[in-house]
Amino acid sequence: MCVFWGTTYLGIRVALESFSPVSLMGIRYTISGGVMLLVAQAMGVHLPRGRELWQTALFGVCALGIGTGTLCWAELTIPSGLAALFCTTSPFWMVGIEALMPTGEPLHAPTILGMLVGLGGVVFLVARTAFGAHGPTTPMVTAFVLLQLGLGGWALGAILQRKQVSRAHPFVSGAVQQFATGIAFLAATLIFHSRITWTPRGIGAIAYLAMFGGIVGYSAFVYSMANLPIAIASLYNYVNPLVAVALGWLFFREAFGLRECIAMALIFTGVAIVKRQSVTVQKLGADGAAESGQYGE
Repeated sequence: MCVFWGTTYLGIRVALESFSPVSLMGIRYTISGGVMLLVAQAMGVHLPRGRELWQTALFGVCALGIGTGTLCWAELTIPSGLAALFCTTSPFWMVGIEALMPTGEPLHAPTILGMLVGLGGVVFLVARTAFGAHGPTTPMVTAFVLLQLGLGGWALGAILQRKQVSRAHPFVSGAVQQFATGIAFLAATLIFHSRITWTPRGIGAIAYLAMFGGIVGYSAFVYSMANLPIAIASLYNYVNPLVAVALGWLFFREAFGLRECIAMALIFTGVAIVKRQSVTVQKLGADGAAESGQYGE
């Protein structure tokens, strides 16, 4: 998840040369979700039904449809490496939405401090463009706002799926979520006649995204969310931008200078503070539950 998801930012940029964001989303997730469901069916594992099925599909469309969909739109106007940097604020959305849940972990002063440090890094990254333009709708600022809305949708869908009582294996839940997202975007593709140009380069990018972004990467993400604390499951945010920035520079010579380095350091510092606080609170909670005899029930 850490390594392969970092490569998908470049994969999306390449695929967008041949496909619109809508058709890209529809094709890649229909393929990855369909293949995974066929494998699950062949293995005879439990498949969600009824309310569980519809909830899993809805959470997937929320996380993938909004989260990855906005990323595809953003990469039409900004470099893939910069998009990856903007997405490093994902843990802040995770802990913020988790805190709003009825049984979620409340925010603490160190967590808020970490979020403010990370926000400072993002502001430092976009401030020059924002204040140097005639209005707030420059491509960079627009892409940033769009991606933050997408990260909110991603976090909400992932946390709701985490809290769902389900008999299905996380691999199967991920398959349902991807297939539902793919079908929804394929329908939109047909309705709006979204751009599709079949080229070897575009087909290769789609195949790579379906395999390593969907079947491998998203399955690992759903499994991690189901079995690990949120603070640990979101560690991929440390690695993805480094991979994405390196590949963007290597293949497209995307600019990456001192300003981006400083912003990345600030954002990562904020993420580290948030994660440290989350792990400490979860450990204390586990110790307290163990002392009361309730831990593991």
